[in-house]
Amino acid sequence: MIAREIFSSSCSLLLLRQKDGRVKGIHQESNVGISIMKIDEKTLKKLLVTPGHVAAKQFKSALESAKKHNIPPEEFFVSEGLISDENFGKTVADYLNYHFVDLSQYQIAKTFLDIIPEVVAYAQQAIFFGEENNCLKLATSNTDNYEFIKLLEKKTGKKIEIYYATNASIQEALKYYKGDLREKVEEFIQCCVREGDEGDIVELVNLLLEYAHDSRASDIHIEPLTDKILIRFRIDGILHEAATYPMNLHEKVVFRIKIMSRLQTDEHAAAQDGRFEYEVDDTAFDVRVSIIPITRGENVVMRLLASHNKRFSLQNIGLDENDYEKIVEASHKPHGMVLAVGPTGSGKTTTLYTILRFLNRPEVNIMTIEDPVEYDMSRVQQTQVNQKKGLTFATGLRSIVRQDPDIIMVGEIRDEETADIAVNAAMTGHLLLSTLHTNDAPTTFPRLLEMGMESFLVASSVNVVISQRLVRKICTHCKKSHLLNKNERSALRMDPLIKERLKEISGVQNLSKMRLYAGAGCKVCGLTGFSGRVGIFEVLQVNEEIRSLVVEKASASAIYKKACELGMTPLLNDGLKKVVNGITTLEEVIKASKI
Repeated sequence: MIAREIFSSSCSLLLLRQKDGRVKGIHQESNVGISIMKIDEKTLKKLLVTPGHVAAKQFKSALESAKKHNIPPEEFFVSEGLISDENFGKTVADYLNYHFVDLSQYQIAKTFLDIIPEVVAYAQQAIFFGEENNCLKLATSNTDNYEFIKLLEKKTGKKIEIYYATNASIQEALKYYKGDLREKVEEFIQCCVREGDEGDIVELVNLLLEYAHDSRASDIHIEPLTDKILIRFRIDGILHEAATYPMNLHEKVVFRIKIMSRLQTDEHAAAQDGRFEYEVDDTAFDVRVSIIPITRGENVVMRLLASHNKRFSLQNIGLDENDYEKIVEASHKPHGMVLAVGPTGSGKTTTLYTILRFLNRPEVNIMTIEDPVEYDMSRVQQTQVNQKKGLTFATGLRSIVRQDPDIIMVGEIRDEETADIAVNAAMTGHLLLSTLHTNDAPTTFPRLLEMGMESFLVASSVNVVISQRLVRKICTHCKKSHLLNKNERSALRMDPLIKERLKEISGVQNLSKMRLYAGAGCKVCGLTGFSGRVGIFEVLQVNEEIRSLVVEKASASAIYKKACELGMTPLLNDGLKKVVNGITTLEEVIKASKI
């Protein structure tokens, strides 16, 4: 009853029924203000720069980027890794003179959820998380919302103690309203087994997409086994089992996915690729679908290309200041090549997209040839490779150079013809971005020469080579420091080079006194200790000395040695810096550097 009264009197809400049947609340007019508290730039600078949380130069740069991408500055500072969500919350709470609460440390009971209806909780950015001595504890990022708080006291008949929580912390806690999505998926699977009507299958697929999105999954794998269907989510690069369902449901599930992707529903013996758009909690994302026939049925992989990925910028993908400046300088040149290299899944395409976003201005014409087009970019003319129609990287690139482009992105240089056109385009007044499969930056040059390119053309056309890997980031909500443990000491004994470089970078010669970081595991990171991924980089800027070595067809090791002398940070060193700074773990860097 209390919930209904608050729901009806606290604010006027327009209720919309979404495609998946859930209710969505849109605030119109209210007696209870829901204006989210804003901290002005001057105060924000005082809170972050004066105590030394953020350097003045970093603050100014991040503020400009936040405005450019239309992201709240406080959210941008955290996403950039300039300050942890917890430290930012404590700083703001102290300034506002409220207690701070990290909601990831609490299990929100249903009795607290029942007090404030879901749509109101989302609108007001507030959630109850505890009770003590007949006093309810309310977490909110909008501590100035006095009328709403008074209304809650009146309706509950209890005193309310206000705690400040960050927006990110509240958004995670609000997921309790959804309940356990894994349980819901399993319940729907049982319902489908019993009844199996079309509506249940539609809801099951919708729930899988929502479950994957809330789990921060990049891919959904639906895999036929001998006696069941296995669903796995790829989260931060690692596959995790999510659910299973009986074999007799698989044909219906695949049929529904084919309908959503506009694929041929009666084709079961050929591979098919498609895509569709979906929305969860007002977050729209593209889903790229691949279906191939295997001996036990049809195997489905769906890649979730969520809109939050589009927020990546050159400042927050993991580049240090020196490497960032090298890439900016190379990208500002009117012609030449910017190459991202590394194995499959190392984030090369994401890096190229961040550079394109950085270069995307009204006065330039940017064109791409990709396989596939992963993100739609405004004012960029993007072309999808189509092998059946004869549209390859080479033929597409040949056509693009006749479209008067200033900047060209080629998804991958994989053959001699594409390499030849790319090098010539870079030599004739175009800035060309592309990827290449090599293990490190210096190996790029011998690889291009193997493709039949003349050494003097390669030397003249390449501006910069970015070699990279992806490592998992330690969860900021449960990060703790520890002395070097047994496994870490053992790994260092097995690789003396890493051991010496870690000593050099950390400045700690006695390993028994070295402190590293790891995530203990919490609700936010799904008990893994990791949340998100970041790049480790090796950026080779091509100057006259490097060009001379390339023209002479010097070995990759000779180019590597000279590049290090000229200031290139090796991939391993960049990773170990992130270990020492508590961004990732030693195990992650060792694993990535061996690929």
